[in-house]
Order: sequence, then structure tokens, then C-alpha cells
Amino acid sequence: MTAYWINTFREIRDPERLARYAALAGDVMEAHGGRFLARGLPAHAFEFGVVERTTLIEFPSVEAAYAAYTSDAYQRALAVLGDAADRDIRIIAAQP
Repeated sequence: MTAYWINTFREIRDPERLARYAALAGDVMEAHGGRFLARGLPAHAFEFGVVERTTLIEFPSVEAAYAAYTSDAYQRALAVLGDAADRDIRIIAAQP
């Protein structure tokens, strides 16, 4: 069943390191079947939403998204990101 990786940045402290992370992480997502559906600043944010960068990635399954996150390659990308940003990441299954 299709799954979605939703990544909301709470704070970006170092855009340069974020760009290096994104280049590495994008390759990992695609290698695990991920397809970027949206990324950038939200057009609107409501209630407790923050107006920071958001990424939506579609995966063929929850397992594929989880495998991407826990992969050695993604962990290396996270090391590059370090403390350059605070994020909220969720992986959810699509409704049947």
C-alpha cells in the first residue's frame, strides 16, 4: 500500500548544510522508490502550522519509506545535516 513521508522543518539554521543534505537524501529516497510530490514553503499554514519548508514524498509502501530512513546512506545524509535544522518527519499509509 502506498505511503507518504511528510517532512516539516520547524527551524532551519544552516541553509548551506541543508542543501548538501537534500542532495544526498534525494538520491536515497529515489533509490527506495520515493517520488517527490511537493517541496518548498507552504502556501498557507493553519492552527499550529509553521511556515517553513515542507516535503511530501510518495513511496510504494510504509516498509520502503522506513527502509529509506534507516538505510546507511540516509544516516550519512543525516550526519551532514546535523543540527542545521529541526524537523518533524512522519510516514503514513495511504487510505485504501
